[in-house]
Amino acid sequence: MAKTFACKFEPARRRFLKQSAAIGGGLSVGFNIPGALAQKPGAAVEINAWVVIRPDDAIIIRYARSEMGQGSMTSAPMLVAEELECDWRRVKIEYASANANVKRKRAWGDMASVGSRTIRNSQEYLRKAGATAREMLIAAAAQQWGVPASECSASNSFITHGAGGRRLSFGKVADAAAKLEPPKDVKLKDPKDWKLIGKSVKRIDIPDTVVGRQRYGIDVQLPGMLYAAIAQCPVFGGKLKSMDASKVEGRRGIVKVVPLETFVAVVADNWWRAKEALRDVHIEWDVGANGNVSSASLMEFYKGGLDAQSDVATARKDGDFEQAFGSAERKIEAEYYTPYLAHSCLEPMGCTAIVKDGKVELWTSTQNAEASLAVAAATAGVPLENVEVHRVQLGGGFGRRGGAQDFVRQGVAIAKAMEGTPVKMLWTREEDTQHDFYRPASLVRMKAGLDGSGKPVAWYSRVAATSIFETLARVPLKRPFAPADGVDPQSVASLYDLPHAIPNVKVEYAQRTAHVPVGFWRTVGHSQNPFVRESFMDELANAAGKDPYEYRRALLANSPKDLGILEATAKAAGWGQPLPAGVFRGIAETEAYGSYTSAVAELSVDKNGEVNIRRLVLGIDPGYAVNPDNIQAQMQGSSVFMLTAMFWGEITIKEGRVEQSNFHDYRMMRLREMPKVEVVLAPSGGFWGGVGEPGQASIAPAVCNAIFAATGKRVRSLPLKNLGLTLA
Repeated sequence: MAKTFACKFEPARRRFLKQSAAIGGGLSVGFNIPGALAQKPGAAVEINAWVVIRPDDAIIIRYARSEMGQGSMTSAPMLVAEELECDWRRVKIEYASANANVKRKRAWGDMASVGSRTIRNSQEYLRKAGATAREMLIAAAAQQWGVPASECSASNSFITHGAGGRRLSFGKVADAAAKLEPPKDVKLKDPKDWKLIGKSVKRIDIPDTVVGRQRYGIDVQLPGMLYAAIAQCPVFGGKLKSMDASKVEGRRGIVKVVPLETFVAVVADNWWRAKEALRDVHIEWDVGANGNVSSASLMEFYKGGLDAQSDVATARKDGDFEQAFGSAERKIEAEYYTPYLAHSCLEPMGCTAIVKDGKVELWTSTQNAEASLAVAAATAGVPLENVEVHRVQLGGGFGRRGGAQDFVRQGVAIAKAMEGTPVKMLWTREEDTQHDFYRPASLVRMKAGLDGSGKPVAWYSRVAATSIFETLARVPLKRPFAPADGVDPQSVASLYDLPHAIPNVKVEYAQRTAHVPVGFWRTVGHSQNPFVRESFMDELANAAGKDPYEYRRALLANSPKDLGILEATAKAAGWGQPLPAGVFRGIAETEAYGSYTSAVAELSVDKNGEVNIRRLVLGIDPGYAVNPDNIQAQMQGSSVFMLTAMFWGEITIKEGRVEQSNFHDYRMMRLREMPKVEVVLAPSGGFWGGVGEPGQASIAPAVCNAIFAATGKRVRSLPLKNLGLTLA
C-alpha cells in the first residue's frame, strides 16, 4: 500500500499541492472571487482574476484548465461571459498562469482537466466571476452618471441608464470599476434568461488546429535547445544496474548521456541522433521479482480476489442478499473481464525545460498545470514560486497527462543535469505504449436471483482490481472520499450506485495491487463496469423472457433521470420497430460523471465475425447543456475511443514487460470503420453533469448486447478480437 505522501518532510504548502494535484484537484476548498491586481495606466484592466477588459472594449477571459480537444476552453468562458453580459464576438481567451495561481493563493482554484469536472465543478464560481465583474462595471458607470446602480443594466458589453438612455461601453468604465470593492454576494441569472449558455458556439481552438497553427508541447522550439531521448526500465519497478556509453561518447551531435535511477537519457543536438544513440548504449537493468510476471499470473492473482475470504471490503449492502439469493426461483451467475488499456495519445509524452539560477521554466502538454508545477519544483529542488509552466494545447490527454507527471519529472531531471540549457525530452511511441499508467484490468463476479415473474430480487457484484487512488493518487481509501472504507470508487463505479429497484444488493471490492502501474483512463471505471452491469442486466432480461428495454424500464421506475434518458434514446432509435433481416439491436443505460447516458446499437454479424454497426444512437442528459454542438462532438468522439478499445484494446504482460509497442500491435480504429452516430441531447435542467467522459459509458454494453441478439453468444470479456470479432 502506498504511503499518503512521498516525503513527510516536505513544506506543508508543497505537500498540499502535490497531493491535490495527484488526484486532479479532488480536494474541495472554499472559493472567493479574488480582486484585481494593481493596474498600469492605459493598459488592459483586470476586474478580477477571470475578467480583463481593454480600453478598446476587447474582453479577455482567463481559462484555468487545459484544452485537449474536449472544448472546455470555449465552454468555461461562456459561463463567465453569460453573467458578464459581454459581446461574445469581442471575447479573447487566454490561459491563467500556474505560477500566478501559487503567488495569488490559488486565485483560479483547481487547474486540472480531469474527470469531466471543468464545467460541473467550476460552473458556480465562473458564473459568479462574471456576475461580480458585471456589477462592478454597472456601479462604476452609475457613479460616473451620479445615478443609483439599480437604475442601470448591462448588455452586449454596454451599461445603459434606463431612465436617461445613456450608454457607456465596458472599456470606458473598466479602470474605475477595478478600483471598487467587489460585492460580497451576487445574484445569478435564472436559466430561462440565459442568452449564451445553451447556444451552439464555435470552439475557439478549432481554426488554429485545422490550419496547423496550433502549438502543442511537441512543437516547442527555443534558442540553443538540445534534445533528449530516454530508455526506461522495461519491467515496472525495476532500476538501472549498470551502463556503458563508450560507443556513443564523442559521436557527432551527442552532448551527454545521463544515467538516472529508472531511466537513461541521451542528450544531443537533434532528437533522432539522441534516439539512435540509445541503441548503442549498453544498459543492464535490475528488474527484481517482477521479471516473472505474465498476463496469466495476473489473471490468477485477480481470480484469487474473487474467492478471497478476507481483505474484502463491502461497498454496498441492502437487505439480505444471501437469504434472497438462496430462496430465488432462478439463479444467474457470470464473470466478466476487462483488460489493461493504454492511452495512446497522438502526441507522445514529453517535456521541454530549462533549469537556471534556481528557477525552472517548462513547456509541456499537461492536464494539470498545478501538478506539473509542483513536480517540477520538487525535482529541481526550488520553491513553487520559482517555477513557470508555459501553457500549450495537448495532443491528447484522456487522463494520462493528469495525475501521473512522470514525463515532467524526467524532463526537469534531465534539464537539471544540463544546467542553463533548454532541453526537449520526447518519448518514442514504443516508450509511450510500454510505460503508461494503464486503465486497470478488472475481473468481476456477478450473481442475481429472480422471482417467479423474472424480476430480480437479489444482486451481487465482487470486483477484483488494482486501486488507482492508492497506487497513483496516494489517497487512502477512507470515507467520505470512498463509498466505504477500503473501497476504490472507480473500481466499483456503476455497480455500487446501481439505481434499479432491487431490494437485496451486495457489492464487494477485493483490492489486488499488481506491479503494472495504473491510472485514470478516459471514463475510468465507467468504461468498464457499465459493460459488466448492463450486459448482465441483459442476461437477466433474457432469462426472464422479457424485452431488454422494457425490463430496464420497470426496474428504473423510481429513478426518473435514468428512465428519462433510456426512454428518449430508445424512442430516437425506434426501439420496437421492425429491422431489416439480419440486423439486431442492443441497449444500455447508466449514470456517469453526473450525467445520464444511454445507447442503442444496430448491427449485423456475418459468418466471418465481421460486425457491421449500421447505427449507434447515443443519448445524454447533462442537466444543463452549455455548448450543444460541442457536446455532440464529444459524444461522437467517445464512440471512436470506446469502439477502438472494445474491439482491439488490450495490454498484455510477458516477463514483467508490456508486449505491445506501437500501432501495429496496439490497433486504432480506421476511418472506414466509423459507424453512423446519432446524438440525443436531452438536458432536463437542475444539475450540471460532465460531458467529455460519460459518452463512452453505455456504448460497449449496447454493442455487446446487440452482438448477443445477433449470434446468441454472450460477450463477457473484452477485447472482441479475442472472440474472433472485428469491425466491418
